[in-house]
Amino acid sequence: MATVDQVDLPRFMGDWYVIANIPTFLEKDAYNPVESYQLNADGSIATTFRFNAGSFEGEEKIYRPQGFVKNTSSNAEWGMQFIWPIKADYRIVYLDDDYQYTVIGRNSRDYVWIMARTAQIPDQVYAELRAFVVSLGYDPELLQKAPQQLRN
Repeated sequence: MATVDQVDLPRFMGDWYVIANIPTFLEKDAYNPVESYQLNADGSIATTFRFNAGSFEGEEKIYRPQGFVKNTSSNAEWGMQFIWPIKADYRIVYLDDDYQYTVIGRNSRDYVWIMARTAQIPDQVYAELRAFVVSLGYDPELLQKAPQQLRN
């Protein structure tokens, strides 16, 4: 699966709200899911994935996988390590020029994430990103919108 040509890692860091995904077992019943990235001095990426379990008022769950840039010429292909020594395939396959929307895919096309810098995005933008995901060969029936609620 092709990635974007180039990712400016410092610009990519920060919070990304999960707008839609094919959820992993951790993400089933995840409300307000947000993935946050912070670039470490050694080039690895400290990742925090947080969400409320089961409802907007559910218990907050936090996972802290570590990201590793596998292709430093583009910075768009990572390994994401939840459990040592396994580094899961993580590919930045879409990124708009303003770094407001991204799509993360996997070669196996088993999981995908549409993410944005804000918890809500315009319907037209979502439709375009969903169509892009389908064009990559993902099953549109498996793609689910993530419940996001504006926070105080």
